[in-house]
Amino acid sequence: MDSLKPVSKWLVVVGAINWGLVGFMDYNLVDSLLGSWPGVVRVVYLLVGAAGVWGAYAMATKSK
Repeated sequence: MDSLKPVSKWLVVVGAINWGLVGFMDYNLVDSLLGSWPGVVRVVYLLVGAAGVWGAYAMATKSK
């Protein structure tokens, strides 16, 4: 499980940057990079969401 922590953190960073770009410039980086593969885009969004849930759980349980 410890090996998932850095991956989870990077996925949250990617998600945060993407949402920031959507909010500031109406530019979806993930869709721009992977838009020709809608299935892959969906998987990326699912992984980012799962990483967010993992991070929220870790914060709620004060896990390091």
